[in-house]
Amino acid sequence: MDEDRERYMWTRMREHLAASGADPADCLYICGAFHAASRVAEFGVEGTDGFVISPRSESTWQYGLIPSSHASIEAQFGLAGGSVSIAATEWAKNLKRTKVKQFQLEGQVGGPKRKKAAELPAPTPDPVVVDPSDQLSGFLQRPPVLDRLNEAELLGWSVEIVRAARRNGYLASTADAIAVFETSILLAGMRDRAKPTPYDFQDAAVTCIEKDVVPGRRDVRRLVEIMMGGDRIGQVGYDALPPLARDVHDRLEPLNLKLQQRGVQRALLDIASRPELEPCSDLLWMLRYLMPHGAARPIMGERRLGERPIQESWDLALGTHQRALIELGYEGVSVEQVLEQRLRRAAYHPHATAAKVLGAVEDATLYLRSARLAGELGTRALEVLATERTVDGAPEVLRRVRRLLAHYRTSEPVLPRWIEDFVRTGYAHYCTLLPAAFADEEAGVEQVAAMLGFLFSMESLALSLGCDRTQLELAIVGSHPQEPSKVALLWAAQVQLGRLSRAELRERCADLLANPMVLPAYPRYLSGFVHALEPAPGLADFVVEAVSNAFAELPDRLLLPWLPTLITTLRSRGAELVPLLVREAGRIFPGRLAALDEWVPPWKSRPEPRAVTRKTKGGGLALLAAHPAACDAVAGLLGCDEPWGSTAPTGLALLERYPDSAAALEEVLTGV
Repeated sequence: MDEDRERYMWTRMREHLAASGADPADCLYICGAFHAASRVAEFGVEGTDGFVISPRSESTWQYGLIPSSHASIEAQFGLAGGSVSIAATEWAKNLKRTKVKQFQLEGQVGGPKRKKAAELPAPTPDPVVVDPSDQLSGFLQRPPVLDRLNEAELLGWSVEIVRAARRNGYLASTADAIAVFETSILLAGMRDRAKPTPYDFQDAAVTCIEKDVVPGRRDVRRLVEIMMGGDRIGQVGYDALPPLARDVHDRLEPLNLKLQQRGVQRALLDIASRPELEPCSDLLWMLRYLMPHGAARPIMGERRLGERPIQESWDLALGTHQRALIELGYEGVSVEQVLEQRLRRAAYHPHATAAKVLGAVEDATLYLRSARLAGELGTRALEVLATERTVDGAPEVLRRVRRLLAHYRTSEPVLPRWIEDFVRTGYAHYCTLLPAAFADEEAGVEQVAAMLGFLFSMESLALSLGCDRTQLELAIVGSHPQEPSKVALLWAAQVQLGRLSRAELRERCADLLANPMVLPAYPRYLSGFVHALEPAPGLADFVVEAVSNAFAELPDRLLLPWLPTLITTLRSRGAELVPLLVREAGRIFPGRLAALDEWVPPWKSRPEPRAVTRKTKGGGLALLAAHPAACDAVAGLLGCDEPWGSTAPTGLALLERYPDSAAALEEVLTGV
């Protein structure tokens, strides 16, 4: 590529000479050392080497420049690190020494300000008129003048590097500064140099100051590079920016900030009192999504589905990250277009999962508020879910579908078609995979719990869309797990379906605690019950009971190794599980410490037998016969239309044989 650039340069020079008709004898070719050392032959103005430049295309230039830096220039030309920074420092020093003014463009940012015409000193007449061509010829023919040793500059370097080293934790002193000064002169003499160069000074500083261990983040070599100027990054002006970058600056104009300057600037957005700042908030959230960390960082405020911002605070560093902003312009003409392209690219990636596509749907709704794009990506999520054969992404799918359903139910009159299809397909899909997930050792208990959570929480919507509950029942019947935590999950699912009562579940847990062979695996059953709160939150009281029994009856050798697993589970699922357990524990356990000694758990207390008073006389039947309206109303609710029979006490024998119903009814009516 470098040789092609060389041939391109020579070809353009010949074309220019041919087009302008200039005499080559009147032209001067000045090039850098890179071109002088090139392997491409200098073929002059006659003949050709066969290199053909392709014609210009009809496309117009759409983008601006990318800000360059000293490090990028060094990498491009294979120079040593810090070479360009040192050259810039030498250039500025020689300009100051020789009092030569460098050329500067009008409006150039970063350079010294040019004096106005009125402020310029009056030129002094030159008594001797010299031909400019003779000046150039003499300059080219004269050998370079070797300056004497600049002791003041070297002393300044030595003092500054010692000061910087002390700030970074080095135990440097004045003696080190003197040693650096003398060693620099010694190295320059050994290398046959007229005066010490920055490279000699750097080697001398490393030799005299560097220790075995670097006390801070920067070593001496890095400190010298920073002192010599460090890496400097250029900046592109507003007019040379691509359309997207200019559009960003224009849309953020209401913030009244100088966003092209480097550094971090604080932006305060009081959207409640200034609604015109809401578009700025939308743009900043999109920039945070697209650009590197630190370009737009929210200090106060968050973005959630269905919520409108009130007040926000941002730290903006768009000037520092100007390169990233310019590179966004290579992808589109607006931030919205770039964000839509990236969401599509993530959704249609060959390795995309249903959870990632649902994340793209959520981002499209959150940042772009585009129902069209969300519907398209939602259809893609449905296609990806139907082809998945693993359940690794089930927890993320469940969380995102719940958020999207909650958003659409509160913001839309009807649910979008794609999410209805997703729930219907997901219900059948997870019912099909459930028996295999219970038996698969690679499928974790969290994934199986998420599948059950999807099936039970979306059951009412799925049944209303035409799904059959028999699918879920058959999947539960066909599941035969071996791992204890999955067995506990299966029991919880059976309780949720009504195939297992709580008394039977409590009895099974008691049998586990009574069996010394199963006792070491009991904490894993408890982990399954804790994860079962996802599909069956109504079992929170039973989970509190099971955990309490475990702490009361399990020995420490079994309980203590399980505690990290319990803490990790509750910490990872804290937002969903911990409130349920804390609320239920607060309802069951006593509120005061003094009452804890006499407190008996409700699952261990037994109601005392109560004597039932039976009335052998049927005095109440006459009252019912005299006032039959109440019985007629109850009979109407129950669908009984038989006529009234005799008032004789024919049912007393039945009441005497089964008195529990009458006693319970009496307790409800009297409150005793």
